[in-house]
Amino acid sequence: MSAIRIEKASIIDAETLTEISKKTFNEEAKKWFPNQENIIDYNIQPPGYASIEMTKYMIKELNCFKILYNEMIVGGIIVTISGQSFGRIDRIFVDPNSQGKGIGSKVITLIEQEFLNVRTWDLETSSRQINNHFFYEKMGYKTTFKTEDDYCYIKRIETSSRIENLVENEDISDTQYESCNMAKTECYQVTLKDSSFSNSNMMSSHINNCNLSHSKFHNINFRNTLFADLNFSNSEMALVTLDGVRFVDTNLGEEDNPITFKRCNLKGSKITHSNLRDVEIQQSDITGMKINNIPVVDLHTGYIIK
Repeated sequence: MSAIRIEKASIIDAETLTEISKKTFNEEAKKWFPNQENIIDYNIQPPGYASIEMTKYMIKELNCFKILYNEMIVGGIIVTISGQSFGRIDRIFVDPNSQGKGIGSKVITLIEQEFLNVRTWDLETSSRQINNHFFYEKMGYKTTFKTEDDYCYIKRIETSSRIENLVENEDISDTQYESCNMAKTECYQVTLKDSSFSNSNMMSSHINNCNLSHSKFHNINFRNTLFADLNFSNSEMALVTLDGVRFVDTNLGEEDNPITFKRCNLKGSKITHSNLRDVEIQQSDITGMKINNIPVVDLHTGYIIK
């Protein structure tokens, strides 16, 4: 009898998982976009699906499991757990050569058993992948939202234990909280639009899969905070201290709009393995600046950097 199990992935699995992810999602794209190029569907080809650095990030920061079939790695499943009761399946992939063997459904069950405290699971899939809709519905998921591109699903699991201090389906809008202890508060599918948080301790908060567009952050202590897998398109950062900040595996998005640095102190910074075509540096102090270990002051017109 074939054995299907999951095991927490480690960095040494990153290359294998990346290759399977790339193969799986590329096959999906060919299936749903035959003879069509330049079509973007992040549910069919998730951001960073072919990047080993993205895989390493998910192994390090999320709950990344490798899927083993007869002790061979045939796929992966990545989930995010928020608080004690809420989980999200960020992505699941199985090598096309191993599909059709009940691996996907078994893995979903194994993940639920791995996180028994989670009573609400959610996920997104492409509206084009009709087979995924049938699969998730068979696994007990219900559609909560759908657009021309996306289908959002949720699965609620009944638990025997009573959830203390649960406030559910209540309208508490326009409420003010002052000097309250709300440590370890969990919010799921709540509307906080136009809410205000000020002079509050939100240290070690976990914000995942939330819409923060058009928000403003003023006078905030973000020390030792992780920003990953985010969309900052057309945002503005002003009067920001970036001491020790690192930008890794970052891109300019679909519109390819350039980044502007103005009146910034970037002393001692390093830019490596990056695309700097058409970059301009004007009216800036470049003392000691090097490109490919060549001092900029030594460069002259027509010098080609290889």
